[in-house]
Amino acid sequence: MVATNKKPDNVVFNTETQKYDAALKPYAISTGSPVITTLDTVAWKNRSIHKINSKVEAKYLELKVEYKKMMEEFEYNKLIFDATFTFEPIIGKIYHLYKRKNGDSFLSIIAPEECNFNFLGSFYLNAEQIWKKI
Repeated sequence: MVATNKKPDNVVFNTETQKYDAALKPYAISTGSPVITTLDTVAWKNRSIHKINSKVEAKYLELKVEYKKMMEEFEYNKLIFDATFTFEPIIGKIYHLYKRKNGDSFLSIIAPEECNFNFLGSFYLNAEQIWKKI
């Protein structure tokens, strides 16, 4: 009988590396080996994509609403600071914005019920000196 260095078939031996590599194979090497199944990551990816898209969309809508509020606040403050007034507004008080016949606007302490001016809105000067529409 001729002696061979070849290992039996049921033992996985890599002749190139001269090592046993059964644990490294991506497939079962015998009928007693556990079944190797590939995971279905497509469903997980789709769920994750849907979640992140929903999260980004919700954040976008929140930012859009916040931006709209900020721009309205900016426009109101610009309108008031462009208006004429001959007094120093006091923080925490309510003032009323009116428009003259020539198109100029002015700020007044007189309430709309007490006059016949063209009323644009009532505003409150907060502690940060930002005008808030009432």
